Amino acid sequence: MHRFTLRLADLATTWFAASPIHEAALSLRMWTHPGVYHLQTRSFEQLRPSFERLDSRLLLSLVAENRFVPDFLTPRPTSPSPEFRTELASVRALPPEQLRPELEQTFVLNGQPMPAVLAAGLTDPARLLARIADALEEYWELCLAPAWWPQARAVLEADLVYRARLLAQHGAATLFADLDHRLHWEDGALSIDRQWTDRDVETPVDGRGLVLCPTFFVRGAITMIGNERAPQISYPARGQAGMAGEGAPVPPRALEALVGAPKARLLALLSEAASTTELSYRLGVTPGAVSQHLSVLAATGLVTKARHGRSVLYRRSPLGDELTGTNR
Repeated sequence: MHRFTLRLADLATTWFAASPIHEAALSLRMWTHPGVYHLQTRSFEQLRPSFERLDSRLLLSLVAENRFVPDFLTPRPTSPSPEFRTELASVRALPPEQLRPELEQTFVLNGQPMPAVLAAGLTDPARLLARIADALEEYWELCLAPAWWPQARAVLEADLVYRARLLAQHGAATLFADLDHRLHWEDGALSIDRQWTDRDVETPVDGRGLVLCPTFFVRGAITMIGNERAPQISYPARGQAGMAGEGAPVPPRALEALVGAPKARLLALLSEAASTTELSYRLGVTPGAVSQHLSVLAATGLVTKARHGRSVLYRRSPLGDELTGTNR
């Protein structure tokens, strides 16, 4: 079990972030452990030809048999919506002499052999670090950034909006309970059931803030392997079904007759906050067409909208819920 002890001031500095480099590093698990994160399988099979053009041997070596990824590849976000290149600069800034301990912590200390490509590269750690960062950057630019990340970011940002509302309306205990079944909040401590180890670890947040990151590539809440960095927790993001290619729920026929099929399909989807990018992907239409219908729905009070970072997120209003015959 890993326990994060939080004082009242620490709760006030607990915040959320959607990290592109976390998604890049953790998504390497898709190639080493196919089928584990099945909601992403279709998307990543489409990316396979591009991935195989990269330094894939090195990239695959960064994921341990137990799916551990070195901590330095998932630096703590410094803002709710960080840029990939800013986070990659943190990876490149790792002192080369720390690379060996980071890799040993991931592999050797967990009873696994160091992959040959990494062990050989440690004869020149600065060069190996640069090669890892370059490979991760190429992976991002060629595979993830063009189409996958815009859709993924919309889902992650919708998750952040939902969590912020839950915290404001119901408090920290409800928020933590809703994040994941592995998390438990009791007596000023947030605990993670570390099913991957029987070691107990305690981390005082101690004024450093706790960052909570939604991701597509975990099956339950996780934290860093080591206990030296400022505290952060990754948890399964909400709304991943849309990334699996599932379209809109079928709206009631009476609703289609009243507002038209396109607007009825949008209302059926908007039980959770979503951006025009995500909605257009799920409906298979252009973002412009979605925006036109959303403008009408917003003007009639059937949806609400809120800005998060660079995205505008839409969600059914209470009036929209009544019209669709659903409850929140």
